[in-house]
Amino acid sequence: MAGKFYDDLAPGMKIKHSLGRTITEMDNILFCSLTLNTQPLHINEDFASKSQFGQRIVNGIFTMGLVVGITVPELTEGTIVANLGYERVVHPNPVFHGDTIYVESEVLDKRESKSRPDVGIVKLKHVATNQNDVVVCEMERSVMFLKEGAGQ
Repeated sequence: MAGKFYDDLAPGMKIKHSLGRTITEMDNILFCSLTLNTQPLHINEDFASKSQFGQRIVNGIFTMGLVVGITVPELTEGTIVANLGYERVVHPNPVFHGDTIYVESEVLDKRESKSRPDVGIVKLKHVATNQNDVVVCEMERSVMFLKEGAGQ
């Protein structure tokens, strides 16, 4: 499914994304390795087993990136110019290896660009849950969308 154009989006609109993604141990370890994140809660099972979580938790920045990625096919694929900013990112519950992440997006607000007639700015809220419907990540982001018929 192609992404939505600025014209297709309206405040209050919700999109329940069809993709779900199970996070593996390899995902977490590879992401931590690539980003040089040595936090033992992510990479040291012995250390993490003695923490309040009792096991390693998935890197929150990886979770955030996955949440945005899940939204691409039904929201932004081929229809955005850029992500302008991320706000109010929260991780109310941990993500563990083996959890499956699902996302719902809501259009919070939109406005015309003041400098470019071919684009508009949309504020989105993404809520990610695991397989048990427990919220694991929420964020708001501002996105510059193309208007329908505009070239990129």
